[in-house]
Amino acid sequence: MSDFILTLSCPDRTGIVHAVTGWLLQQHGNVVEAQQFGDAETQRFFLRIHFSVSGKETNVTELNEAFAPVATEFNMEAHIHDASRKARILILVSRQGHCLNDLLFRTHSGQLPVEIAAVLSNHQDHATLASSYNIPFHHLPVTPETKAEQEQQILRFVDTLGVDLVVLARYMQILSPELCRALSGRAINIHHSFLPSFKGARPYHQAHARGVKIIGATAHYVTEDLDEGPIIEQDIERVNHSMSAHQLTQVGSDVESLVLSRAVAAHVQHRILLNGQRTIVFR
Repeated sequence: MSDFILTLSCPDRTGIVHAVTGWLLQQHGNVVEAQQFGDAETQRFFLRIHFSVSGKETNVTELNEAFAPVATEFNMEAHIHDASRKARILILVSRQGHCLNDLLFRTHSGQLPVEIAAVLSNHQDHATLASSYNIPFHHLPVTPETKAEQEQQILRFVDTLGVDLVVLARYMQILSPELCRALSGRAINIHHSFLPSFKGARPYHQAHARGVKIIGATAHYVTEDLDEGPIIEQDIERVNHSMSAHQLTQVGSDVESLVLSRAVAAHVQHRILLNGQRTIVFR
């Protein structure tokens, strides 16, 4: 028995679910999990079905080809994925290692269903941490003069390592528009949710000085518009006047780590569908 995941979006109309389930019956498919959403504003329909196929050998290529007539009839953006295949991710990090450490641990302990192909950094701070998990670490220093070549190196790693998703785990470099386009739909970033109020260095210290009561984090897809890509996941924690700037930073680090891991999990499990500048995230 083989498991697959079908995701699709299309203009909303009658008969979509009937056509899809009818096709699944023809393929001897059994629905394991199904989630759907119709957006009244955009008049689009979104569907994710986890299904199994028994009684015959099949693969993703064959299934996508077989589903093509249904997709064409309903003008669908549709993809069928092998549910057993672990996505390969490439982690980019600078000097703040809390998100990297969390991703490494969750992957090692089986909580996050991915393979980490490598860790790339513009600093050497976390080489030992990556090595402790037997993950290749590559130091790619960058200056304004070498930025274009360094980004080409990143893309070469993406290609040669067969990377499905690039995760910016507190990578403190602004990606060029060219790199953003090359990684469109397959790069996730994490940052605090103070934007646009507290930009730049030491945002938690700025927040402490202003007496904030809520700390949050946002994970989103990377686009050419800095920190404005489609939002995947967010969370918050309440804080109070008794907490120091250091304590606020610790709380923020925990929230960032949790939000990023959730976003990565949703992506690799094919639970995210784009709806314009918004996302549909099936739980």
